[in-house]
Amino acid sequence: MLEQITNFVAGPEWIWIIVIVAVLLFGAKKIPELAKTFGKAKGEYEKGRIEGDKELEEFKGKKKSQGD
Repeated sequence: MLEQITNFVAGPEWIWIIVIVAVLLFGAKKIPELAKTFGKAKGEYEKGRIEGDKELEEFKGKKKSQGD
């Protein structure tokens, strides 16, 4: 019994369940707008992560030069 539930939960049916629930909650017209907003947020996150990595590398470079 538990194995059958695990197979269902791990299967591709979850994608359809999530899509159906999203359509019911937000409506079909709102989903593209939500996806666009999510894409913008992800882009901003990536920019921030890259900028943070650059600052960290600069900090490490300064720390090494001070230590020498």
